[in-house]
Amino acid sequence: MSNRYLPLVLAVPAALMLLSSCSSSPEASATKGAAEAATKPAGPPEPVPAMTAYWEMYKPAYEWSKDLLALGLSADKVQGYKNHDGLSYLWTAVFVSPSRNEARTYTYAVVDSPAAPKGVMGRPAQSWGGATRESMPFQSSAIAINSDAAWKTAADKAGAWLKKHPDKDATISLAEGARFGAPVWFVIWGDKKDGYAAFVNATSGAIMK
Repeated sequence: MSNRYLPLVLAVPAALMLLSSCSSSPEASATKGAAEAATKPAGPPEPVPAMTAYWEMYKPAYEWSKDLLALGLSADKVQGYKNHDGLSYLWTAVFVSPSRNEARTYTYAVVDSPAAPKGVMGRPAQSWGGATRESMPFQSSAIAINSDAAWKTAADKAGAWLKKHPDKDATISLAEGARFGAPVWFVIWGDKKDGYAAFVNATSGAIMK
């Protein structure tokens, strides 16, 4: 505050200050705060961790089939937005139904794009031939580690490599294969030819070798 306004502030009558404090009840303050929050412009969309999107997609998927299992979850790119730190603007999940022998893909997006509309979208079911050694369904309860935590664990392991390649973006996905015995987060910076990859156990959070 400017010094030239200080005398004016100090000259405010004590009675007026008391009246002001008495007229501002907790209820009035709460109402005012709610009104200000309602009129405050919404900020830009923010990317979300995998499990925030997963449970939004799980709800309609469960209505489709009560015996559903997860087959995979992946962060996808949206033009004009950059995923980071295990967070994404668009997530894709594949659920399977053993009783139906079908698989169904769902997307959850925080922004509208040609890739997917904002919110949850389910695609038509397709036939599913069952589990293989490379692609095994798993229970939702097996996912104890969220994508942002998995990304941090992977980034710590890749620290020396990332210092030399700070411009490389990461992609992250979740799946289970026989070699791991649990769903695993796969984090890769760059690509298989010129990149760094790490596997993080989605149940324990440990780095997999």
